[in-house]
This record gives sequence, C-alpha cells and structure tokens, in this order.
Amino acid sequence: MIRIPNTILLGTAAALVLVPGLPLPTNGQTSSQDAAVVKDFESRVTQYLELRRKEAGTHPRPTNSPEKIIESQQDLALKVKGFRSDAKQGDIFTAEIAEYFRRQIAATLGGPQGHKIRASLRHAEPVHGLSLQVNQPYPQGIPLQSTPPTLLLNLPTLPKELEYRIIGHNLVLHDLAPNIIVDFFTNAIPSTKE
Repeated sequence: MIRIPNTILLGTAAALVLVPGLPLPTNGQTSSQDAAVVKDFESRVTQYLELRRKEAGTHPRPTNSPEKIIESQQDLALKVKGFRSDAKQGDIFTAEIAEYFRRQIAATLGGPQGHKIRASLRHAEPVHGLSLQVNQPYPQGIPLQSTPPTLLLNLPTLPKELEYRIIGHNLVLHDLAPNIIVDFFTNAIPSTKE
C-alpha cells in the first residue's frame, strides 16, 4: 500500500479520495456518477469563491488588534451577505450532493476506523442545538468542532478558504475569512447508540 502524507491529501485541489477497505456505494450509484456529483460540488464551491473574491475581497484587513480583526471580518461578512442576498440552503449541497456526502460519511463511519471517528466526534466539544442559517455568521463564543481527519479523507478536499464543520448531525460549509455559513445539510452524521 502506498502511503500519502495527509498534508498532501488535504492541501490539494478538491478531489475524491477513496480509502482502501471502504465499501463502494450500494444504491446503484456508479463511480462515474459519483465523479459527476463531486465535479458539480467542486464547481459550485469554485463559483462561490470566485464571486466572493470579486465582490467582497479575500481576507479581513491585517491588524494586530482583536477588535479590528472582528470588525474587518464583520465588514467582509456584510459584503458577502450583500451579493448573496438570495442564498439558500441547498445552493451548494444540492439534494444529490448531500446524498453523496451522506453515503461517504456513512461508509467511513461503518469502516474500520468508524469507532475511533465517533469517539473523536464525541470528545471534540460537540455543538448541538445551534440554529443554522445560510449566509449568517458562525456565532461568536460557540466552539468550532473539529472534523476528524479520517472522516475528511473521504470527502472532497476544500480550498483553503473553506472548511467542513459538524454541528450536531449536520455538515456545514464554513467560510473562514467572513466567518459565515455558506451552506449546510442535515442528517450528515447518522445517529448511533454508541
């Protein structure tokens, strides 16, 4: 087996990464159909980022003042909200894309590392009960639960400006610079009795 460092996998452009030993989709979905879904997701992410860079900029203004950083971040978020005023849940995580992600997550959690991933999720300051809204800031003071790297390996890699976050059983696409929720879908993480 060839081992590729996680830094290479996580730092490359969005790509489908298959981990040996994980089951292939069982609902009739073929790898070419999955590849088309991943390509659609990547295209939607790219369109969002290109528009955000063009209309709102890339990063808050550099400063050493925490107050100025928050103010700059909020200014960037207002610009993003302005050009995405009609944004809604499912713009990026369409039903087909969300279903693909659910299958990938379920296969990962059902694989040999599933127990460890679930334990990691339980111990990583789980966030529950947060009302999610597209185009809204991730609330200040609420922890950003980390997503286990072993779970990320089976999801399309994101550009450095974006990250996946887990809130309860939901998967969120979070834009770091303006600290906003770009999109999310529900029931990403299946419930268990563990």
